[in-house]
Amino acid sequence: MAETKAKAPLSGRRAQAARNDDRILEAAREVFVANPEAPIADVAKRAGVGISALYRRYPSKEDLLRTLCADGLDRYIATVEAALADAGDPWEAFAGFMRNAVDNDSTSLTLHLAGTFTPTEELYAAANRAQELNRRLFERTRKAGALRPDLDVNDIGLVLEQIAALHLGDAERTRAIRQRHLALVLDGLRTPAPSELPAPPPTWQEMAGRWQQA
Repeated sequence: MAETKAKAPLSGRRAQAARNDDRILEAAREVFVANPEAPIADVAKRAGVGISALYRRYPSKEDLLRTLCADGLDRYIATVEAALADAGDPWEAFAGFMRNAVDNDSTSLTLHLAGTFTPTEELYAAANRAQELNRRLFERTRKAGALRPDLDVNDIGLVLEQIAALHLGDAERTRAIRQRHLALVLDGLRTPAPSELPAPPPTWQEMAGRWQQA
């Protein structure tokens, strides 16, 4: 078998650019989740980089928002794929996915940024890929008899958004509170269902339509 070639390390300048990009995306997440209307200069200040350096990487706020949401979708897709790769108990794989999705917190981007910029076709394709994976995981868990029968796959996204809306104290306390309330929600998703749900589930058109600017 041929020996795998080690990946060459980034040069000093390229490594610095990569670190800057990571800081910019982290700062953009913090700034825009707190205030979607914040100026891009707030991101540069939070990231500790010059505004000119930020504009070289992201010519506009929309470019930055698109990249931020693409990164969030990539993380979310990886989380669903990991759950689908788990060949163990279907309910435990599904519950683990929900816990990891809450910790990764990519849903906060949908909660705060949907409708604030124009997505690209690539973003829509990634969102559709995420939905396809959601459906596969959901159907596998349903077929195992682990989900209440009146639950729909599109309920899951809104459940994650409700959890993402919880903030209490610092980041560590917020994470603990979110996991606590997710545990309560998971009991409501699992069979047997204690009561009938009072309204039809959200549709994918309703969910995706929020990304269209008013």
